[in-house]
Amino acid sequence: MLNFAADDTFAVEEETQPCECRSAEDDCKPEGFLGIIGGSTKMRQVFELIRRVADSDSTILISGETGTGKGLAAKAIHCCSHRKDKPFISINCGAIPENLLESELFGHVKGSFTGATANKVGKFERAHGGTIFLDEIGDMSPELQVKLLKVLEEGEFEPVGGTRTIKVDVRIIAATHRDLDEEVQKGTFREDLFYRLFVIPMQLPALRHRRTDIPLLVADFLKSFNDKNNRHIDGLTEEALHILMNHSWPGNVRELKNMIERIVVLKGDGRITARDLPAKIKDASANPSMPAVEITDEGISLNSAVTEFEKALIVQTLEKTKWVKNQAAKLLQLNRTTLVEKIKRHRLEPVSI
Repeated sequence: MLNFAADDTFAVEEETQPCECRSAEDDCKPEGFLGIIGGSTKMRQVFELIRRVADSDSTILISGETGTGKGLAAKAIHCCSHRKDKPFISINCGAIPENLLESELFGHVKGSFTGATANKVGKFERAHGGTIFLDEIGDMSPELQVKLLKVLEEGEFEPVGGTRTIKVDVRIIAATHRDLDEEVQKGTFREDLFYRLFVIPMQLPALRHRRTDIPLLVADFLKSFNDKNNRHIDGLTEEALHILMNHSWPGNVRELKNMIERIVVLKGDGRITARDLPAKIKDASANPSMPAVEITDEGISLNSAVTEFEKALIVQTLEKTKWVKNQAAKLLQLNRTTLVEKIKRHRLEPVSI
């Protein structure tokens, strides 16, 4: 969130509230992990990586499409670390004008530029002892990248217009929707900074690659927006859920969340039906295609991809038959016993929302 401060610079909302980490047993619950909703294989891999790297001080670069929850992942890392009682400060490098971003990050001294009527403490200094989350770091100018590199290498910086060197102990988590390797090749992002950030890479999957999480997300959003707006939506029809499961969600979780909020506010009560869904989502569902699979530079596990597709296909068939296993087995051309074994292996259960 951006607010205009008295000196006409941008003030970025800081998150410094205490973290409440769950136990290891809670981490494994199907609803998700530290506020991130998801029970799919891909998301469980993300949760496991968070647990493994959180308590180190290594720099982390979170990649993923817009709306995949990179900020939530960064906060979860902080909350699982030994820095959890210290500040967690987030700043969107793409939302602040280039000439003001340096002052926001590193502060400035009085009189260093027009409008600098007082000394300003920057985000890095405020984050001392804790974590700073640099969102959309791919939008940072090459000039500012040099100063950030110094912080990463030496743990120190000078405020704008100042001569005093400030030392800080800060864990840096960066995020981007851009392909930074490609930006390096184009010369818009420093190669040395890229490798300093790329110590621990974390890739968040697009929603179309974790479709089995959609019922969990919808249930969570319905509860949240019902409470927030004093509404009484008690779920959605199987037809509506089927349409949501087959949409490609180019805006990812954020698109789904905004759509659910809009429907909850406008509808007020009852169950969400296909008629309540936006036309573009219904039209896209009318011509479903194979789920998209992204082949990354690191490759892909064929076994994992096949497992996820099998799981999604079984869920879709069970929803179609209202969880009548005999009918679902016939549609899938399987023996009922085989289908039951697959349901147990994938830990599938009817979704009640």
